[in-house]
Amino acid sequence: MPHSAKKTKFPPIDHSGASYFFKGFSLIRQKGIRRFVFIPLAINALLFSFAFYFVYSELNTYMENVMAWLPSWLDWLSVILWPLAVITILVIFSFLFSTVANWLAAPFNGLLSEKMEALLSGNEAPKGSMLDIVKDIPRTLSREWQKLAYYVPRAIGFFIIMWLLPVVGQVLWFLFIAWMMAIQYKDYPFDNHKVPFAKMKEVLKQNQGISYSFGITVAVFSMIPIINLVVMPVAICGATALWVDHYQDKV
Repeated sequence: MPHSAKKTKFPPIDHSGASYFFKGFSLIRQKGIRRFVFIPLAINALLFSFAFYFVYSELNTYMENVMAWLPSWLDWLSVILWPLAVITILVIFSFLFSTVANWLAAPFNGLLSEKMEALLSGNEAPKGSMLDIVKDIPRTLSREWQKLAYYVPRAIGFFIIMWLLPVVGQVLWFLFIAWMMAIQYKDYPFDNHKVPFAKMKEVLKQNQGISYSFGITVAVFSMIPIINLVVMPVAICGATALWVDHYQDKV
């Protein structure tokens, strides 16, 4: 795995997490990086294509059942319920299938982050083979399990709040998803350096603004069809740039 660099090849962008996500769109096109983007991109595209088709086909049936359950004098609620249902499902859908995709692509995501860090730091990238990726699978899946264990109990609580408190509940749910998006993608460079999950959360909480800014941007773009197919590698590259500029000297 790469060693932390004290002097970076490129100057820091700024202190906005959103800027680092947008920077990821150019970083994935860097020479020597594109081939490491392909596998995460292919996994994401495959999963999202099937999942989006299923969700889209089921949404209309679900809404028809909801409207049939309501009395006729509440038909006007469809104007509110449809947009609310679409936004809620897109948010849940984007994070759920991003989580599945990240589980499947975790070893390759770690490798992409490793190569990206070497490029940004001006260091020589370590030579990673398919055997190295296979050897890393138990460790990377264990890390994904820690993230899932952190997510599930909190998701249950925020999900209940989302349905009990209209509008406010949706906002809280979205902010929670944004925080989890930040944890999900920023964790790859931390994990490459064997930084414990608890320590990683502690470091991110020192400046939650940059994490929420990054996570909100990732969450929004994850809800946009077609663009969401490239969100995984873009977010990994952006999060790795954040590591190089803001986090590597704090661990």
